[in-house]
Amino acid sequence: MQQNTRTNLLLLVIAIALVAIAIRPYVTPRPVTAQSAYPYPFYFEPGTQMLRAPDGSKQVYGRVVVDMRTGKVWGFPTYTMDTYPVNPVETKPQTSHPFALARFAFEDTDR
Repeated sequence: MQQNTRTNLLLLVIAIALVAIAIRPYVTPRPVTAQSAYPYPFYFEPGTQMLRAPDGSKQVYGRVVVDMRTGKVWGFPTYTMDTYPVNPVETKPQTSHPFALARFAFEDTDR
């Protein structure tokens, strides 16, 4: 009789633990994080702008991109008013290499 009571008591403890595990997501659900981790937290300015290098070495049309982690502002040349790099002479896709334009001091906003 003692062995049967002990077994029933252990089964009851296991059943209560399983119910607690099953009910926990309904009582305290985890927050949704569907789009919280951006691999590249960049902000792309809409349209194209005339980009001027700070040292005056180049002036081209392109896209302005802000790295939201560091505040660095980059210019991606497109060489035309198109929003992506185009070369009508070549048939392969073009690659635009950025150059530094400026930097936003995001850390100063906490002052």
